[in-house]
Amino acid sequence: MPQEENFFEIETPVTNISGVGRKTAYALSKLNIRTIEDLFFFIPRRYEDRQKVIQLKDVQNGQFFCALAMVTSYKTDYAHDLTEATISDGTGKIKATWFSARIAQCFEYNSKIAFYGKASEFNGELCVTHPKFEVMDEYAPPTIIGRIFPIYAANADLSQNSIAKLIDKAFKAYSDICLDEFLPQKILDKYKMLSLREALIQIHNPLNATMYRRARSRLAFDELFLLQCGILMRRNYYLQYANKSIRIKPGKYYEAFRNDLQFTLTNAQERVISEIFADLEKDFPMNRLLQGDVGSGKTLVAFCAILAAIDSGVQAAFMAPTEVLADQHFIKLQKSLEPLGIKTALLTGSMKQSERKIILESLENGEINVIVGTHAIFAEQVNFRELGLVIIDEQHRFGVLQRNALASKGISPHVLSMTATPIPRTIVMSNYGDLAVSEIDEMPPGREKIETIAIDSRDTRRLAKMIHDAIVEKHQVYWVCPTIEEGDRGLSAVTSRFRDLQKFSHDGEFFKVEMLHGQMSGDEKKRIMQEFSDGKIDLLVSTVVIEVGVDVPNATLMIIEDAGQFGLAQLHQLRGRIGRGKSASTCVLLFGASTTGDGRKRIEFMTKISNGFRLSEMDLFQRGPGEICGVHQHGVTDFRVANLLRDYKILRVARKEAIDLLSEDANLESEPALKSELLRRLGNALELAITA
Repeated sequence: MPQEENFFEIETPVTNISGVGRKTAYALSKLNIRTIEDLFFFIPRRYEDRQKVIQLKDVQNGQFFCALAMVTSYKTDYAHDLTEATISDGTGKIKATWFSARIAQCFEYNSKIAFYGKASEFNGELCVTHPKFEVMDEYAPPTIIGRIFPIYAANADLSQNSIAKLIDKAFKAYSDICLDEFLPQKILDKYKMLSLREALIQIHNPLNATMYRRARSRLAFDELFLLQCGILMRRNYYLQYANKSIRIKPGKYYEAFRNDLQFTLTNAQERVISEIFADLEKDFPMNRLLQGDVGSGKTLVAFCAILAAIDSGVQAAFMAPTEVLADQHFIKLQKSLEPLGIKTALLTGSMKQSERKIILESLENGEINVIVGTHAIFAEQVNFRELGLVIIDEQHRFGVLQRNALASKGISPHVLSMTATPIPRTIVMSNYGDLAVSEIDEMPPGREKIETIAIDSRDTRRLAKMIHDAIVEKHQVYWVCPTIEEGDRGLSAVTSRFRDLQKFSHDGEFFKVEMLHGQMSGDEKKRIMQEFSDGKIDLLVSTVVIEVGVDVPNATLMIIEDAGQFGLAQLHQLRGRIGRGKSASTCVLLFGASTTGDGRKRIEFMTKISNGFRLSEMDLFQRGPGEICGVHQHGVTDFRVANLLRDYKILRVARKEAIDLLSEDANLESEPALKSELLRRLGNALELAITA
């Protein structure tokens, strides 16, 4: 088909462009440019507006400007490789400096030049340093001013000019045969969009600011619309062709559990439980994302879903990213479920082979109702009698393929993914558009707000007093370090800090101090966490292994060393380990001379903001979507133009149009160009991105 031939052409290697040899191709590859398409979509990182020429008398300090003037004098300094010139247009003059003595070879006295640069003031005189310029030709207009210029992310091997010329060559040779329109005509007409070809021309060489905005909006819409179409098509296929799942309904176990609760669930928890139960009662698999801030009560909601599964005669798997968290979940589940006659078990990578064998046999023959574990549950030899429900805690910490592996262990089991790292709504809409989403947006009553303060790490006297006061008042303390051993970029280490803090005492009696990190054996970690939970340890020095899921209501003070090293989401998770009881809690973020500017900003945000969703938006801005949602490596969020923070309105429009289009034409039979482009751009990536 002609359309397919065009799509093949756009993936033509750049070496097919006249003048692009092996050396240039290698330089382009460093910029991730390998095909004609890569050149077309190598979007300028910024622009210089050189449309307006002004007189030198009007130039202001700090202003970028274009001017036409005469070189009235110049001199070279070969020792320092400099050229200095005085430039005048009759209304004023300015001193220009270039960091090259060879520049002088371009000038003659009274040469007329066009130039562009930024004015600065030195000793009361206006100057311009290393301006772009060209000696004017009396028969032709200047080429470096008079329009908006694209500025690309060049490298040492390729100049701005070289990149611009290559893109121009590619357009002349390939744009007519590569850039056929794929958006439905009714969408183009409805929003008065530029054609694809015109949008790319304007993004590289915009006529004005309005045309730039129209071009960018069109290209951002393309990326977001294609993603929405792909995600929704996958969801439709899933609902239509997925194997039927077992209907799960709550019964006696669930009722007994609810009746034994000593507190009332929040309205948000009740609403989310109803949404989950409505999904579980259908005969196609639930695929739901449950998100809520730290301490909002997601785990209890998960317990309710597990009990409904047991009521319906199927097994449940509860997966956690770390052994510490898996062990915490197991202890809670065992305490709640075993009195009801429900058998639970823990499966982790550090278990003895003999224990593991017994658990695997009991799991396969159905004696175990609920298995809690880490990545060990993914192992090929782990089999279930009838797996009906999979719960994945902190789902963004698992790779997409890992999540697929666990879900495949049952015949279309229901899947509930949970995260206490609030996912920004743009990420939810773009990456999790094929999931139903539930949100616990209400905290349990009676919880004190956590005070968050920043302290200089040298203020040891103040820190010692805070620790002393907390422990004397019969509370417990976390001290978090970024590394285990000394020597990692000079960051504070658990081992050395543990030795220092063992010296704390009161009335001649030393406090009980322990350390915890990921390299300890599973049994040792379990012992320490149990002793801390039981109140036998006063001060726990730890890495971020305690970041999620650890629930010790008596812990009221957390000190995070080198806090600027952590991301906002991680700091928020760590802070969530305290404030779980009725006593006031304090989170201390330590900074020092090595704390970067970005690190100080994160610390400042944490002291002012307690809402996890606001912090997640800032984290998205700082880190990008991939690290948050866990699929960046698969190409789903590798947008060339779209920005999930900036383009939320475009994303909403793109999703609406995708829903409307697919409701009329589920397989895009009437839009073959759109379907081909969707498969070409996202076909492989979306095979992975739909898992939750």
